[in-house]
Amino acid sequence: MPIDFSDNSDVFSVWGGSTFTTRTSPTDSGNIVGEFVRSNSSSEQGQYIDLIRSIDLDSNDTITLLFYAFDPISHTIIIKLENGTNPNIELAVTASSFNRWTALTFDFSTIGGSGKYDRLVFRFDDGKSVSGGFLIDDIHDGSTPTDPNALDVLYTDLVWSDEFDSTTPATIDASKWYHQTIGPNGGQWFNNELQHYTDRLDNSFVENGFLNIVAKRESYTHGGKTLQFTSARLNSKFAFTYGRVDVRAKLPSGNGTWPAIWTLGKNVSEVGAYWQTQGFGNTGWPWCGEIDIMEHGLGAVNHTSSALHTGCDGCSGDTKNKASQLISDVSANFHVYSVNWSPNQITFLVDDVAYYTYNPAIRDIGTWPFDLEQFLLLNVAMGGFSGTPDSGFTSSSMVIDYVRVYQNNALSNAEFNANSFKLYPNPTKDIVYIDSNMHINSVQIFDTLGNIVMNKKNTNNKFNVSNLSNGLYLLRINSNNRTLVKKLIIQY
Repeated sequence: MPIDFSDNSDVFSVWGGSTFTTRTSPTDSGNIVGEFVRSNSSSEQGQYIDLIRSIDLDSNDTITLLFYAFDPISHTIIIKLENGTNPNIELAVTASSFNRWTALTFDFSTIGGSGKYDRLVFRFDDGKSVSGGFLIDDIHDGSTPTDPNALDVLYTDLVWSDEFDSTTPATIDASKWYHQTIGPNGGQWFNNELQHYTDRLDNSFVENGFLNIVAKRESYTHGGKTLQFTSARLNSKFAFTYGRVDVRAKLPSGNGTWPAIWTLGKNVSEVGAYWQTQGFGNTGWPWCGEIDIMEHGLGAVNHTSSALHTGCDGCSGDTKNKASQLISDVSANFHVYSVNWSPNQITFLVDDVAYYTYNPAIRDIGTWPFDLEQFLLLNVAMGGFSGTPDSGFTSSSMVIDYVRVYQNNALSNAEFNANSFKLYPNPTKDIVYIDSNMHINSVQIFDTLGNIVMNKKNTNNKFNVSNLSNGLYLLRINSNNRTLVKKLIIQY
């Protein structure tokens, strides 16, 4: 809230023969409004939207909107609130608004409304087998507009990473990664995927500072099953609860390629998964929880998506908890795909710009299994939901520059305490200080693309960063042969 239809996020789903679209206002060609159309095919039908931020009737118990009709008769407008902490609740208002905008108020205090709700539903003229079109604008619940994707916790201490530093072709670091090669669906993979995953250097290797996961067209037999594509699927041997994951990657090209950067619950019961082999697999999918940081191939080229899969109704498979966006050429350009996972919300980012937040009003085993450890997966599937591979496809790679996991108040990779170094102020616009009793040999500041933008040796623990642009940076502290990385935010 508010919903003013000024951007493409204010899209309502429909049922029962109704439709929804946006259009210009008949009284102001510069204003975009929502058009809600009722057909004569069903007596009850309507439109709904799953909200980024819950409606909280305990804080504000009225919803207001502008209503416009194209005929002189009275119409009944029903607002129903669903997916809440209390039972569904609805309120009807009758109004006549022929060729004009009328302000309507839905006062839920009159029916004892309370609690938080994640879905807003509209119905028009229930019980009447008549068609009609209506315009709505400026839906508001009285709350103060805020950024729905603002991060509630900033995780700054690097606790686990792989920088893929090898200069010659090398296998993956077996202390960090595990090849998952056994298909849990009778030797194959679910979703009608067409590949075998292998542990061969042909399908995954580290070279020149990058991890390459290579999908190839080739006839390959594994477990008695012959398929026409191979690729790799990596499980991290690191699992964690809460934090931020940053993965800088360039994606494969070609129809039918399906790269993914994601997590699964450490407790997932899946044949061949690393943590299953370690005795932790006691929960089936999707009840273990799945966080899809990035997927490509489920829509148009350059259309990347993020999603959550859990056990509640409509939350597995083609989950309702998802978002997508178009970004610049994903096969030619590196982008940083991120998730910020706190005890309260999960926010997805691309190139440090947040675009989708999951924050359900109801937190139970079906909506929030995310208070338990998850592990990372990197893979490129072929076919399945990404469609038929191009007939001319031979091979293509997901190329990964780094994988980094940040938390707070934890030990760094070098096993010394992050609290030994305090960075302040953070965010800053000019001067930043490092408060520590330990000797600092040098400090480097990197941008999100991995470029060094500042390098200081034998520092006095004070830096002027006023020449840096707004944004997120990584500050690496080198102290007595040990290294710690913290996030630094420049904000004017």
